[in-house]
Amino acid sequence: MPYTRRGALSALILAMGLPFAAMAQSTAADQAIKLVVPWPPGGSADALGRQIALALSAGLGQNVYVENVAGASGNIGTANALRAAPDGRTLLLATSTTNSAGPSLFTKLPFHPVNDFVPISLAAVAPSVLIVSATSPYKSVKDIVDAAKAKPGQLTYGSGGNGNSGHLSAALFASTFGFQAMHVPYKGNTPATIDLLGGQIDFMFDNNPVGMVKGGKARALATTGDQRTAALPEVPTFKELGWPAVNLTTWFGLAAPKGTPPAVAERVHAALVDGLKKIDANKRLQELGFEVKTQSPADFQVFWNAELERYRGLVKLSGAKVE
Repeated sequence: MPYTRRGALSALILAMGLPFAAMAQSTAADQAIKLVVPWPPGGSADALGRQIALALSAGLGQNVYVENVAGASGNIGTANALRAAPDGRTLLLATSTTNSAGPSLFTKLPFHPVNDFVPISLAAVAPSVLIVSATSPYKSVKDIVDAAKAKPGQLTYGSGGNGNSGHLSAALFASTFGFQAMHVPYKGNTPATIDLLGGQIDFMFDNNPVGMVKGGKARALATTGDQRTAALPEVPTFKELGWPAVNLTTWFGLAAPKGTPPAVAERVHAALVDGLKKIDANKRLQELGFEVKTQSPADFQVFWNAELERYRGLVKLSGAKVE
């Protein structure tokens, strides 16, 4: 019998048993899987989400597409994903902003950040990078701190939304160095970086500034990771500069709505690991400032719960609030 894509998918579904049962009821071998990215196009989460979709497509042998549902620091898209049928056809790009920091930043969430989801796999981690416009007068961390202390509350910093990693990193930065600055939240990192480059805001933290920095549009001053990022090896960490407390690494992972069968999570995790290798994603994501890091569903569950506690402490230390 000749090998066909339809036959391969049928064999896969039979091998998996219950997983993707709803897909098995359809004769459309090309029926797509949706990956909800709860952030707008153009930002770091979107860039990563599209690489993950490509990897899943390669690993599953089936089309996986990204649906951006932005707003409320990832809460709107995350809630939308939760309302989907738990059949494996809707996946979520979970992030530390929404699923770890959120409960400490928002008084009320439309979901439980961990218990309402089935963990599939950690996918990548990324430090935040302190950046200014290439035309900015600030050429070092000290320059920003000195200016902020000389003009309390007058320097401005942008972020992709209240409570996101850029907001939290900047609040932690200000708290650690003992200065005040005005937070300007945007609906995503893209409009924030446009205003940064245009001189409307003074500084910001971004997970994915590599293109701007290497293109000469932005200047990177420091990163919040334990080690220098491979994409920007010339940029020191805050730890190197003598300020280890300014340490915040953003994580991104895959999850599914509560009730999704465990076998689905295991299969998607395996497909992600396989697909990341097939598309050589590690090199591409390193160029964007990410480090590929996968975990089994069980390990991701443990990590996720630990991060919920860690971010509670970070938010308290930073003094970050959602306006």
